[in-house]
Amino acid sequence: MAQPAAWDHPEPLAVDSAPRPEYGTGSLADLLPTLAAGMGVPDMTAAITELTPVDRACVFLIDGLGWEQVKAHPQEAPFLTSLLPSSRGGTGRPLTAGYPATTATSLASVGTGLPPGAHGLPGYTARNPDTGELMNQLRWHPWTPPAAWQPYPTVFELADRAGVHAAQVSSPAFQNTPLTKVALSGGTFHGRLTGEERMDLAAEQLAAGDRSLVYTYYAELDGAGHRYGVASDTWVGQLMYVDRLVQRLAEQLPPRSALYVTADHGMVDVPFDERHRIDFDEDWELSAGVALLGGEGRARHVYAVPGAANDVLTCWREVLGEQFWVASRDEAIAAGWFGPHIDERVYARIGDVIAAARDDVLLIASQREPKESLMVGNHGSMTPAEQLVPLLEVRS
Repeated sequence: MAQPAAWDHPEPLAVDSAPRPEYGTGSLADLLPTLAAGMGVPDMTAAITELTPVDRACVFLIDGLGWEQVKAHPQEAPFLTSLLPSSRGGTGRPLTAGYPATTATSLASVGTGLPPGAHGLPGYTARNPDTGELMNQLRWHPWTPPAAWQPYPTVFELADRAGVHAAQVSSPAFQNTPLTKVALSGGTFHGRLTGEERMDLAAEQLAAGDRSLVYTYYAELDGAGHRYGVASDTWVGQLMYVDRLVQRLAEQLPPRSALYVTADHGMVDVPFDERHRIDFDEDWELSAGVALLGGEGRARHVYAVPGAANDVLTCWREVLGEQFWVASRDEAIAAGWFGPHIDERVYARIGDVIAAARDDVLLIASQREPKESLMVGNHGSMTPAEQLVPLLEVRS
């Protein structure tokens, strides 16, 4: 006799069913090493084989501009849409951000040319094994010595040593932040307030050397998505502005140059109801045995009290396993979520349990993270809407 439906317990999502980022062939971490290798910078590997070497390259990173979001707005972003066939060296394919698909992790991957398991910024917040505290890697709180947290040189530093003109053009507010220091330092920093000023100066900096590597950045699209969602008029208005900025820069490229437009992650809107927003702070099952809750709503690091890691893993799989990929630290590492290798100093920064959302759900913490819990647009996981980012190309 068949059992009632209430007795059915679907199997949790298999860890190896999560789409692994294309580390080593087509991830954000591979972009700058590929460009630098084409300029003759020693010890750099041209991992994105579809890209043709160029003497002068500008990377314009637009925070939150996912591949799927560009494709969904052809009328609002006509110039970006016209470049979609150029993505990834004319293949019309995106890059993968890396896991988690979040700003601090992705910027470190871009700037160092290393996956998260090496550069060591494995999430929005992660445990510092030396102090036992959660470390916010975007805001760099509590203070942690930057060079100890991320000791590798950036690609900009290596390019500058090799005689390449390296420059960053961004908001003045970012010039002296620890995240800039560990991820994007090297060459010269030029602070400009408006997007138009950044585009104009980025073009000037490209022309300043026979070989140039220039980085510029725009953050406000991401902010609009978090606050209002990617379905909002505010977000679409920001996209229209970004489209004009990209065209402005493209029209000023000096000879022998290429512009690459990319992003750190995409974004998904999550409805405000109990089915889509699970509150850790109100759930006694999920909180049992948990010492620290790290990461963010769609990409959680879970740090168990001593001896409770297996029980926490079992419980989280039972409660969330149909909507989240739930893995132990070693399972996530073996599956390549954080890259092919994990540095020893990084291992304990990764949660005892990792939970990555597959569905349009969010694991909020209304008391611990009140501001983050109210965001409309979210990101972090490995779904195409979050993980895939463009690599649009314009050559002069």
